[in-house]
Amino acid sequence: VVQLAESGGGSVQAGGSLTLHCVISGPRGSTNCIGWFRQAPGKDREGVGCLFFGDGTTHYADSVEGRFIISRDDAENTVDMQMTMLEPEDSAVYYCAADFVLLGSLCRLAPQKNYNFWGQGTQVTVSS
Repeated sequence: VVQLAESGGGSVQAGGSLTLHCVISGPRGSTNCIGWFRQAPGKDREGVGCLFFGDGTTHYADSVEGRFIISRDDAENTVDMQMTMLEPEDSAVYYCAADFVLLGSLCRLAPQKNYNFWGQGTQVTVSS
Protein backbone atom coordinates (compact mmCIF):
# COMPACT_ATOMS: atom_id res chain seq x y z
CA VAL A 1 0.00 0.00 0.00
CA VAL A 2 1.31 3.42 -0.95
CA GLN A 3 0.72 6.29 1.42
CA LEU A 4 0.99 9.90 0.36
CA ALA A 5 1.13 13.06 2.44
CA GLU A 6 1.10 16.57 1.03
CA SER A 7 2.57 19.62 2.71
CA GLY A 8 3.65 23.13 1.81
CA GLY A 9 0.32 24.75 1.18
CA GLY A 10 -0.51 28.21 2.46
CA SER A 11 -1.65 31.69 1.56
CA VAL A 12 0.21 33.96 -0.81
CA GLN A 13 -0.47 37.05 -2.86
CA ALA A 14 -0.82 36.92 -6.61
CA GLY A 15 2.55 36.66 -8.27
CA GLY A 16 4.01 34.77 -5.34
CA SER A 17 5.42 31.26 -5.11
CA LEU A 18 4.91 28.09 -3.11
CA THR A 19 6.45 24.65 -3.19
CA LEU A 20 4.29 21.65 -2.38
CA HIS A 21 5.75 18.36 -1.22
CA CYS A 22 4.33 14.88 -1.60
CA VAL A 23 5.96 12.42 0.78
CA ILE A 24 5.71 8.86 -0.52
CA SER A 25 5.83 5.83 1.75
CA GLY A 26 5.30 2.18 0.99
CA PRO A 27 7.07 -0.66 -0.77
CA ARG A 28 9.82 0.55 -3.06
CA GLY A 29 8.81 0.25 -6.68
CA SER A 30 5.09 0.25 -5.93
CA THR A 31 4.60 3.48 -7.84
CA ASN A 32 6.36 5.08 -10.78
CA CYS A 33 4.00 7.89 -11.66
CA ILE A 34 2.97 10.71 -9.36
CA GLY A 35 0.30 13.18 -10.35
CA TRP A 36 -0.71 16.48 -8.81
CA PHE A 37 -4.37 17.45 -8.90
CA ARG A 38 -6.41 20.30 -7.48
CA GLN A 39 -10.00 21.01 -6.64
CA ALA A 40 -11.49 24.44 -6.10
CA PRO A 41 -14.86 24.92 -4.37
CA GLY A 42 -17.71 24.08 -6.70
CA LYS A 43 -15.42 22.74 -9.40
CA ASP A 44 -14.37 19.31 -10.55
CA ARG A 45 -10.97 18.00 -9.60
CA GLU A 46 -8.51 18.71 -12.35
CA GLY A 47 -5.06 17.44 -13.24
CA VAL A 48 -2.15 19.83 -12.79
CA GLY A 49 0.95 17.86 -13.66
CA CYS A 50 2.60 14.48 -13.37
CA LEU A 51 6.05 12.94 -13.27
CA PHE A 52 7.23 9.55 -14.49
CA PHE A 53 10.02 8.05 -12.39
CA GLY A 54 11.43 5.99 -15.24
CA ASP A 55 12.93 8.82 -17.22
CA GLY A 56 11.88 11.89 -15.26
CA THR A 57 9.49 13.12 -17.90
CA THR A 58 6.79 15.51 -16.82
CA HIS A 59 3.47 16.56 -18.25
CA TYR A 60 1.52 19.69 -17.33
CA ALA A 61 -1.92 21.11 -17.81
CA ASP A 62 -1.97 24.09 -20.16
CA SER A 63 -3.11 26.35 -17.32
CA VAL A 64 0.12 25.85 -15.37
CA GLU A 65 2.65 25.14 -18.14
CA GLY A 66 5.68 27.37 -17.66
CA ARG A 67 4.70 28.32 -14.10
CA PHE A 68 4.79 25.00 -12.23
CA ILE A 69 7.67 22.53 -12.13
CA ILE A 70 7.48 18.99 -10.75
CA SER A 71 10.61 17.23 -9.56
CA ARG A 72 11.63 14.25 -7.50
CA ASP A 73 13.83 14.25 -4.43
CA ASP A 74 15.14 10.71 -3.99
CA ALA A 75 16.85 11.49 -0.71
CA GLU A 76 13.62 12.68 0.89
CA ASN A 77 11.40 10.32 -1.13
CA THR A 78 9.22 13.20 -2.19
CA VAL A 79 7.79 14.58 -5.39
CA ASP A 80 7.75 18.36 -5.19
CA MET A 81 5.87 20.94 -7.18
CA GLN A 82 7.29 24.43 -7.41
CA MET A 83 4.53 26.90 -8.18
CA THR A 84 5.45 30.37 -9.37
CA MET A 85 3.54 33.38 -10.68
CA LEU A 86 0.54 32.19 -8.73
CA GLU A 87 -2.86 33.55 -9.66
CA PRO A 88 -6.10 33.67 -7.67
CA GLU A 89 -7.41 31.01 -10.07
CA ASP A 90 -4.77 28.63 -8.67
CA SER A 91 -6.51 28.63 -5.28
CA ALA A 92 -7.62 25.09 -4.48
CA VAL A 93 -6.92 22.02 -2.40
CA TYR A 94 -3.98 20.28 -4.00
CA TYR A 95 -3.63 16.51 -3.95
CA CYS A 96 -0.88 14.16 -5.01
CA ALA A 97 -1.74 10.69 -6.25
CA ALA A 98 0.16 7.56 -7.22
CA ASP A 99 -0.15 5.31 -10.23
CA PHE A 100 1.92 2.45 -11.56
CA VAL A 101 2.48 2.65 -15.28
CA LEU A 102 3.33 -0.49 -17.21
CA LEU A 103 6.24 -0.55 -19.62
CA GLY A 104 5.21 1.16 -22.83
CA SER A 105 2.40 3.10 -21.24
CA LEU A 106 2.38 6.78 -20.41
CA CYS A 107 2.23 8.62 -17.13
CA ARG A 108 -0.64 11.02 -17.73
CA LEU A 109 -3.21 12.99 -15.76
CA ALA A 110 -6.23 11.22 -17.21
CA PRO A 111 -8.08 9.14 -16.48
CA GLN A 112 -7.89 9.98 -12.79
CA LYS A 113 -9.22 6.55 -11.93
CA ASN A 114 -5.80 5.15 -12.83
CA TYR A 115 -4.44 6.77 -9.70
CA ASN A 116 -5.06 4.28 -6.93
CA PHE A 117 -3.62 6.12 -3.95
CA TRP A 118 -4.32 9.69 -2.90
CA GLY A 119 -3.12 12.04 -0.21
CA GLN A 120 -5.37 14.12 2.02
CA GLY A 121 -4.64 17.38 0.27
CA THR A 122 -3.14 20.74 1.16
CA GLN A 123 -4.84 24.11 0.76
CA VAL A 124 -3.38 26.81 -1.46
CA THR A 125 -4.96 30.26 -1.35
CA VAL A 126 -3.84 33.05 -3.66
CA SER A 127 -5.17 36.53 -2.98
CA SER A 128 -5.35 39.31 -5.52
